[in-house]
Parts: sequence; structure tokens; C-alpha cells
Amino acid sequence: MDMLVPSKTLTEKEKTSLMATRRVLDAIRESRPKGPRKLPTQLSNPRMLDKIHGGWLGRCVGCLLGKPVELWTHKMIEDYLNAGNAYPLNDYFPLLRKGVPKPLLFSPEQAHWTLGSIKGMPRDDDTDYTIMALHILEENGFDFTASNVGEQWLSHLPYNSVFTAEKIAYKNLVDGLLPPETATKNNPFSECIGAQIRADLWGYASPGMPELAAEFAFRDAALSHVREGIYGAMFFSSLIAAAFSTSDIEELIKIGLTEIPKDSEFSRMVEQTITLSRENKEWKEAWRRVDESYRKLPPIHTINNAALVLLALLYGRGDFEKSITLSVMGGLDTDCNGATAGSILGVVLGADQLPSKWIRPISDKIESAVLGFHSSRISDLARRTCTLAKSNLATGRTDIHL
Repeated sequence: MDMLVPSKTLTEKEKTSLMATRRVLDAIRESRPKGPRKLPTQLSNPRMLDKIHGGWLGRCVGCLLGKPVELWTHKMIEDYLNAGNAYPLNDYFPLLRKGVPKPLLFSPEQAHWTLGSIKGMPRDDDTDYTIMALHILEENGFDFTASNVGEQWLSHLPYNSVFTAEKIAYKNLVDGLLPPETATKNNPFSECIGAQIRADLWGYASPGMPELAAEFAFRDAALSHVREGIYGAMFFSSLIAAAFSTSDIEELIKIGLTEIPKDSEFSRMVEQTITLSRENKEWKEAWRRVDESYRKLPPIHTINNAALVLLALLYGRGDFEKSITLSVMGGLDTDCNGATAGSILGVVLGADQLPSKWIRPISDKIESAVLGFHSSRISDLARRTCTLAKSNLATGRTDIHL
């Protein structure tokens, strides 16, 4: 195991912060099941780029699909689509003006995110953090720390573009705190979905290396989250890393489970969701039972939203359109869930295999609040990510362990 140290000399306060986050990661690893940690990855350079590009595109498409109905319930979404004979969903949301209950009418802003009106990927925190992760790896390298993540937030991410756990962690950084205290002080959102939506690029940059992807996700998540909030990020980042080596959805899910504590609520949710998918032929019945189990959780919690993503993956069976539409029709944090499902299927399939009706409206353009990335080409971000992934593979490491 390589034991690297940050490139700069640390203060005593920073050393204390680093050791505290290390202890948390050690505890997680001690309680996880056995796993592959590293998988064989026989990809040509063009194929690796295609998969990474697919992840970026899938994340954008899924996020944009869910964006108009963020935090709507399943029933609200079904009622809206039924008003336009568009249920079940099989394209971007239509803009309906007749037959729709007044509370469900889209605002002028939402209208820009609907079928026929999309002109590129608009700014969204779900993609800001993917861009931020790329920037962190380019600026700080693979030995970045949770404190480095905080420093980059302060210098590159406007305060008014972050929410819930991230906004509180940001304030704690301004007040002089360091991880993991930034995640715990006055933070009621520390097990919500924020770290989970930041997880994807750590997987893109670690093809076939689920353990390393999970560690990257941990370092990022430790800035703002604890327990289940961290496990969701580690689970999905490791799953995405494994998607460079296998396309079997259940196998990917099982690999993700090997990077988080086996006695965690997140692990129990995953096992329950797999069981429900086997017991129920119809997605809606499995969704109903998941909804009953987690109805008391807030709509931005890690657990309930991750369950919807897993149902979408399991019932989507490798089909991009079915996976992203199911993840959104379930309700809750729809743009987050669509983004995660789309990202995973994008890596599994690669950009060349994604349906053009979903990709064409994005026009290879993405807006962002991240300093220096206001307007970017998605293909360029994918190439930069691929450069990092190849560099990471060339080191031969599976574990950096900061």
C-alpha cells in the first residue's frame, strides 16, 4: 500500500484534520466485506474515452431530464404526464399548458428544460460538482485531501451555488474549521444526498479501481457528510469505476457494496432493493414498497434516493432510456437520481451507444458556476478526464490512502 503525503508542508491543525479523516476511512474499511478492490481493465484508449464521455453525457442528460420536476412526488409526476398522454415518460418532459393542475404548471424557467426548448446543458449543482472534481484532480493531483477540496470550494465555487450540507460546510470553512468538523458542526443535512451527487468523476478517473474511487469519494465527502451520506458517495463511485470492467448491473451493485460497511443502513437498503426487484415483476410495485420503507426520510436523503436509482438500474436492465426515465418517475430528488442513473449507464454503454434523441439537445455544451468553467464542451471535459484516468492507471496503485 502506498502511503503518500500531501505535497505541501502541513500545519499542526491540518495534520490533526488529516489524521482524523484517516481514522474514519480506516474504520469504514475495517467493517466492509471482501471485495475485488481492483478489476482487470482491457480498454483501448478510444474505448476508455468513449466510456468516460458516455458518463459525462449520461450525467447531463439524466440531470436535465429530472430538472423540471425536482422534489416532486411520483404522483405529481404521473398526474402531469397523464395530462399530456405522456406517461410513462419516454423523452424529455413536454411543456403542458392545458389539463394540468395549476400547482403543476411549469414556470418560465422550467419551460427552458422541456422537450423542444433545450439548448445545451444548463448550470446545475449536480454537474458543477463533477466539474469541480475534475478541477481538484488537475490542480491537486491524486493525493488531494479533504482540506484541499475545501480550499477549492472557497476559491472556485460561489457560496450562492451550494445548498444544504454543502452550504453549512462552506460556512464552517469560512469560520476556520477543517474536516471532519466542517461536516459535523450545525449540520442537519450530513446524511443527505449532497456527497452522493459529487461521486461520479472519482469513478471516471479510476477505471477498474473501485477501492481507489471509493477513497477519492470519501475524501471529498468527508468535508460535508458523515455515515450514510459518505457511504452513498463511496458506493456509487466504486460502482462507476467497476463499470469499466463489467456491464452486469447486479455485479456492479455487489462490487459497490464491498466498499462500504456491511452493517450500515445503506447496505441494508441495497440488499432490500435487490430482493424487491426479484420479488416484483413490475417496477411500480417495488417502488411502492421502497416508498413505504423510507417515507419518513426527507426527500433529499441519501438512502431513499439511492434506492430509486437502484430500482431504475435493476428494472432498466442496461437500457439507457428506461433507466433514466424510471429514476426520474420515482420522484424525490429527480435531477440527482436521473444524473446518477444516466452516468452509470453512460459508462456501461459508452457515448457511441447512447440514443441520439437524448444526446442531441445537449449540443456538447455545459454551463457551470465553477470559476474557469462557465461554458465548456462536454467532449473536452471528457478528454481531460480520460487523461487523468490514464495517468491514474499508469501508476499501478489501487490505494493511495490519505
